[in-house]
Amino acid sequence: MTGSRRRNSNTLIMSGLLSVVFMLQGCKENNHSMQVVTPDSIIASGSSTVYPLTKEAARRFERVNKDVNLAVEFTGTTAGFRKFCEGETDINNASRPINVSEQAACESKGVSYVEVPIALDAISIVVHPSNSWANDISVAELQRLWSPESEGKVMTWRDVRASWPDEPIELFGRGQDSGIYDYFTTAIVGTTRSSRKDYVASEDEEFLAAQIAAEPSALGFFGIGGYHRHWDELKLLAVTNDTYSVFPTLETVKRGEYTPLSRPLYLYLNQQSLKDTPELHRFALSYVEGIRSWIHFTGYLPFEEQVYVDTLTQLQQLEGQ
Repeated sequence: MTGSRRRNSNTLIMSGLLSVVFMLQGCKENNHSMQVVTPDSIIASGSSTVYPLTKEAARRFERVNKDVNLAVEFTGTTAGFRKFCEGETDINNASRPINVSEQAACESKGVSYVEVPIALDAISIVVHPSNSWANDISVAELQRLWSPESEGKVMTWRDVRASWPDEPIELFGRGQDSGIYDYFTTAIVGTTRSSRKDYVASEDEEFLAAQIAAEPSALGFFGIGGYHRHWDELKLLAVTNDTYSVFPTLETVKRGEYTPLSRPLYLYLNQQSLKDTPELHRFALSYVEGIRSWIHFTGYLPFEEQVYVDTLTQLQQLEGQ
């Protein structure tokens, strides 16, 4: 069937990495942490930033729809779009909009999709809690630190700001399969997917948080949800743009003050799967309709209510098409 997801039975999608995520988040283990993909499974992949949102939406939906199997994994936004445009998944969680080459890949495979804005995120800049000198960092300093030309040259805190100590700085951040990496490099370095490579990279925010919490000389970047899940283990820096320093909060993100490191998060839904699988359509409606009531548990930020109202209308119009 052109454009619909190919359904592979009896494929184990759980990895040890997901077990680590649940343990570190303190989540209660349940039968959704190990899932077998059946021909009737609804498969969501992609962004590890959006993963906690979709996992929570799936948990709530399956609680009242016990015959539905929602298999949720994370691979990173970019890797997720590769699978989605091959027709292998029903949902791609995305921490950035689909790009031109991905649009072309989907079109070449006959995969049509619906874009659903789901939440707001901010990229957080964090350090070890024992760091007593860094309370803020400017966009220009971040650019100096992360530019490709800085590799092997900007190696100490003093290299970033003259008043900071002449001590090594250890860098951590999202990997190149991540939409956060794409967005961060575009906003900070000025060129998408261009940065220094001598840093610890991972698609797993739980791993990054644990590493930064264990390294006194660390500085890293990932989504604000990752910081909120570990606020007692990390120190959040304000970002200075022009003349003022701003912490990422619901208010500063909504007012457009936390720039350039705030952005929307998305779901991409396979349109043929929506038509063929009524449970996917019901899940999408449940997700959008309910998220404002529970998003505060995840550390992410909601859109204004009207965004969800308009999205629900769009999804309702797709029913039966």
